[in-house]
Amino acid sequence: MPVEGGSSSGSTSATRHPKQKRKAHSLSIRRTNSTEDRLPGILRGDMLEGQDSKLPHSLRNNLLELFGQIEREFENLYIENLELRREIESLNDRLTGDGQAVDGGDPTKGALKAKASHSTSQLSQKLKTTYKASTSKIVSSFKATTGSRALCQLLKEYVGHRDGIWDLSVSRTQPVVLGTASADHSALLWSIETGKCLLRYAGHAGSVNSIKFHPTEQMALTASGDQTAHIWRYMVQLPAPQPPPDVSALCDDDQDSSDREEGEVDGDGPCEVPTIRVATATLKSHQGVVIAADWLVGGRQVVTASWDRAANLYEVETSELVHALTGHDQELTHCCTHPTQRLVVTSSRDTTFRLWDFRDPSIHSVNVFQGHTDTVTSAVFTVGDNVVSGSDDRTVKVWDLKNMRSPITTIRTDSAVNRISVSANQRIIALPHDNRQVRLFDMSGVRLARLPRSNRMGHRRMVCCTAWNEENQTCNLFTCGFDRQAIGWNINIPALLQEK
Repeated sequence: MPVEGGSSSGSTSATRHPKQKRKAHSLSIRRTNSTEDRLPGILRGDMLEGQDSKLPHSLRNNLLELFGQIEREFENLYIENLELRREIESLNDRLTGDGQAVDGGDPTKGALKAKASHSTSQLSQKLKTTYKASTSKIVSSFKATTGSRALCQLLKEYVGHRDGIWDLSVSRTQPVVLGTASADHSALLWSIETGKCLLRYAGHAGSVNSIKFHPTEQMALTASGDQTAHIWRYMVQLPAPQPPPDVSALCDDDQDSSDREEGEVDGDGPCEVPTIRVATATLKSHQGVVIAADWLVGGRQVVTASWDRAANLYEVETSELVHALTGHDQELTHCCTHPTQRLVVTSSRDTTFRLWDFRDPSIHSVNVFQGHTDTVTSAVFTVGDNVVSGSDDRTVKVWDLKNMRSPITTIRTDSAVNRISVSANQRIIALPHDNRQVRLFDMSGVRLARLPRSNRMGHRRMVCCTAWNEENQTCNLFTCGFDRQAIGWNINIPALLQEK
């Protein structure tokens, strides 16, 4: 603010007592506020036209209005603080007066003083208890974060895609491999132990949005932005195991994989591996992007989810469309099948997810669930009778299939939730977020850990998906993101559950 009165007032103000100076400053703020309250936002913007600014006029007016509101809020708080101080001083004066009366010999005043002193001490003790509880809570949250680093260790980085990775999956047959689906129009198969790329599928003409492995055969199902889903067979041979790499060396690499040039890949990149370009079967009935696909139990049928607001059920052997599952009002975002029953769940941008029941061949029932307030990004089954749904409304909800009226657990987060996964054996939920975080919760909503994340460790961009590897206790969780890499993690699950 400009100083009134020239240099003489400046020298005078410099000699003031600090308390007087702060008081004068607060009063000047109040005067400014009262003046601006009488001026419309446009006029305040005109008063500052002389200042050098490249902001648009309307934006500057909005900023000035916001700053004015903030200043008024602070002034109200300041006034409330002054009033509280006056009340405290008044109470202190009364207590002091009561104490003088007690010296004079009035027993009733002595009782009053004792009662007031007791209540004051109780209030003081309550404030101390609250402070200690909140402080211990903050400290315990730091301890949990520190401990989670020891319980969740980065083991391997899988780098070779030339664009973001949308989905990943672990095969259910030997040899066990990791599959990744990328916006670079390809799907890659990786050796989990060595991090080497084993095979590249390049049959799609658009972004590969999903990859799932057949339950008993060496077959993969991929969904793509080219409006198709492909089924393709693969044969890979795992390389000989190598000594574990120095994780610190990986973390000291300052080069962000997302900043690589379009043609730059690692030594084991997709250019040096076998490539499959023709699908065994092509599923073509959708009129929009196919965002996800999954195998039904037994592997004889598959379900696909599309931006054309429909999910389709196909016969694998004939590639024929069996059922078109319609009813969603907006684009679908995900689909998932039950591991042991003929059940399908689809999620959509219309804030709902739907449960489709194909257990009775003559009846195909559907149930609609409206538990979220924004896009449902994924909904998955657990081995038990539960469905877990995640949403852009920053919540994850656990539902009981026997009673889907309301969720049995609600997990609230600070960022949108992407494709979640649930550990079949331990029933641990892995939540990938837009803010690069990956958090682990149990089915009751208790937070277990957060995967380490820094400038040199973890994902550098949005984490899109997670997948558990139940067959491997060492590298048992995988994450992928739009930083073009997948990461394998060692989650010490017994220690994690014991800490809980």
